[in-house]
Amino acid sequence: MNKTFKDYAVGIGLLSLAFLGGVPDLVLAQAASPFMTGATALQTNILEWLTPIAIILIMVLGAMAMANRISWGWCIAAILGIAISFGAPQIVTWVRGMFGV
Repeated sequence: MNKTFKDYAVGIGLLSLAFLGGVPDLVLAQAASPFMTGATALQTNILEWLTPIAIILIMVLGAMAMANRISWGWCIAAILGIAISFGAPQIVTWVRGMFGV
């Protein structure tokens, strides 16, 4: 079987196309900085720990407020603090959007 230059060119072209199709994956894999990766992991970990603690805190505060052992103002302040801690990513996005960052 006699191969011509045209056959080699088609093979090289297909190989190049396959290689270039995989390049964006390699480029996007390096897009995140190590700091952002660590910060995102830390945020996820904190939210996983905070969820059951917040649920228990709400139940205890509600029971104490109903038994008149604590002011309702403290309960509302604690609930607002929990809402801010869970809504922090949205708040940061909103503030950054205000300043065009």
